[in-house]
Amino acid sequence: MEVINIKVLSLFDGMSCGQIAIERAGFVIDKYYASEIDKHAIKVTMNNYPDTIQLGDVTEINFTKYLGKVDLLIGGSPCQGFSKAGKGLNFDDPRSKLFFEYVRAIKEVKPKYFLLENVVMKQWCQDIISEMLGVQPVRINSNLVSAQNRDRLYWTNISNVTQPEDKQIYFGHIKEHDADDKYYYSDKAMNWINRHSDRTGKQLRVWDDNTKIQMLEASMHKLYSAQRFFAVPDKKGLRYITPLECERAQTVPEGYTEGVSKSQRYRMLSNG
Repeated sequence: MEVINIKVLSLFDGMSCGQIAIERAGFVIDKYYASEIDKHAIKVTMNNYPDTIQLGDVTEINFTKYLGKVDLLIGGSPCQGFSKAGKGLNFDDPRSKLFFEYVRAIKEVKPKYFLLENVVMKQWCQDIISEMLGVQPVRINSNLVSAQNRDRLYWTNISNVTQPEDKQIYFGHIKEHDADDKYYYSDKAMNWINRHSDRTGKQLRVWDDNTKIQMLEASMHKLYSAQRFFAVPDKKGLRYITPLECERAQTVPEGYTEGVSKSQRYRMLSNG
């Protein structure tokens, strides 16, 4: 079997899930350049892929000077300005404006292939991205290949991208059956949830074994506020989802995000 070595540039690299995907696709990474500014995400990346070449802030990179052409450009530009969970600022949101850095990278490095991922958004936003990249997106929900709902748009010049086969994976397949006691709701926490539910009408959502879970979005990453309305039932009571279960839901290797705080693990896994 032919071994294909590729040179990759990843913008908004996060914890470098791109390297996991590329390796699983059977490619050998010759050089992997990553643009990321979050120190926790960089730490996780370097723990797992110490040969990663970190370039720093995307707005300060002269791609032509340092990289030349690359085989593959990937990225998922920050989506908070596009997301339904955001403030609806769209391209006026400074985070969403980083999309134009992706466009600049295409022009400067002239990749053989590119792949951009983002949330499902308003049609006019989608149309602008499609016009600037010259391709229409493919919409794929990761619940076909994982235990989580994650509906996303993918713009790419890679041909013949099709919907993956539904593997029928549910929360029961990734559930941790001997979770640490610290993940269980205390009586105090349950009283808070019940009072808040009575006041707001927001009910506790239970993820049973046949559920496709909803990973927390970036704007909801704080564990003890957002997670309180999601519960996993098991033999010891109700608890919230563990970092290991989040890793399994995101299909990254178990233990991949170890080495940073628990809250940072949740945040990165929701963004990954």
